[in-house]
Amino acid sequence: MGIVGSGPAGIYAADLLTKDDTLTASGTPLSIDILDKLPSPYGLVRYGVAPDHPRIKQIQGALHKILDKPGIRFLGNVNYGVDLKLEDLRRHYDAIVFATGSDRDRPLDIPGADLPGSHGAADFVFWYDSHPDVRDTWKVDGSSVAVIGAGNVAVDVARILAKDADDLLATDITDNVHQGLRTKQVTDVHVFARRGIAQGKFTPMELRELDKQPGVEVIVYPEDFELDEAALAAIEESNQVKTNVKVLQNWAIRDPRGEPRRLHLHFLHRPVEILGDERVSGLRTERMELTGDGNVRGTGEFVDHEVQAVYRAIGYLGSPVADLPFDEERGVIPNDGGRVLDLDDRPVPGVYATGWIKRGPVGLIGHTKGDALETVGNLVADRASFTPAPEPDPEAFTRLLDERRVPFTTWEGWQRLEAHEESLGESRGRKRVKVLDREEMTRICRDEPA
Repeated sequence: MGIVGSGPAGIYAADLLTKDDTLTASGTPLSIDILDKLPSPYGLVRYGVAPDHPRIKQIQGALHKILDKPGIRFLGNVNYGVDLKLEDLRRHYDAIVFATGSDRDRPLDIPGADLPGSHGAADFVFWYDSHPDVRDTWKVDGSSVAVIGAGNVAVDVARILAKDADDLLATDITDNVHQGLRTKQVTDVHVFARRGIAQGKFTPMELRELDKQPGVEVIVYPEDFELDEAALAAIEESNQVKTNVKVLQNWAIRDPRGEPRRLHLHFLHRPVEILGDERVSGLRTERMELTGDGNVRGTGEFVDHEVQAVYRAIGYLGSPVADLPFDEERGVIPNDGGRVLDLDDRPVPGVYATGWIKRGPVGLIGHTKGDALETVGNLVADRASFTPAPEPDPEAFTRLLDERRVPFTTWEGWQRLEAHEESLGESRGRKRVKVLDREEMTRICRDEPA
């Protein structure tokens, strides 16, 4: 089996395949290769989780145990669509699962969205998480910035923008990120949500963390505190919504603390235009009102907010995958329960999808397990119809990579890089410091001289 993508979706799929008795009942050893375009595994767990969230990053421990299993092989630095095509994978694997995730920002279709100072959250997240394929510099402009969105990514971005850079020194951030954040002059971060307080998509833990930062005061405006029948029903039906609303209520009625930095949460504000001539100078929003059925509508009242930068966190999109159909609107591979569909909506034999590239960027990491279970269940049900791979020998695949001069990395190489990053951290009195440069990562993984 071949899996493209080594984030939680791909790794969980591999784990489920190793546990399926029907795949191993024949006595033929099950061999699974997990391919990734990066030299390192773990996907967004390594490059999409805020550095001050070590609790979530601890999931790497569980993923490590899976990748350490006999029969599972990690091959990094292998760029599907560039180094390999679908026909290459079909030669070596009976079935292929694509778990390439969502790696780009959903566009914001309003005037001014292309102005300098208007940023996608994914770009900023990849920068502060030291992704090796993004630029290593980022200038955080202005004293007042806007974040558009009502999910965990928006909350993460707002928290990093408001946080004192030195408070991140206990994490695995690289020196360039620390220096970039140290130069920021941000005093006010404004988060704008189009819907009401009962409709935010952030989790209570993420929300509470906003108020646990030294020197940062969270401000909620009582005039945004509107509840209707649908909101009240949501509060009754969901403990998460109930907790979020209670936290926001307490913040709305408390006295100001006078902290030097402020994080403003604005609800029922729809962004309609990013203002500015040569670069961002403000954000115009329309006041919204609840309609009683869970929706909102515009009031015709507009408010201009003076900000010098805008970060949009309105959702991620997957990127097209070579040789497969793609739904540009949803950013996913068309599929039915994980079975990839061709242009005529017929299943493509032996080709599957799981994770965000299958369902879109919804749900937390835990939801990915159930998603993988569906895909693997359908793969197992289809196994009798698979066309056996002409070259199933695992060594034949690595020979192909060598022939194409692909400097692939391995699980053993990743463990070497892990040890190196931990030693970097130890030398600086920290637990770990990431290696930023892709070539350096590859060199360490492959144990090549500098």
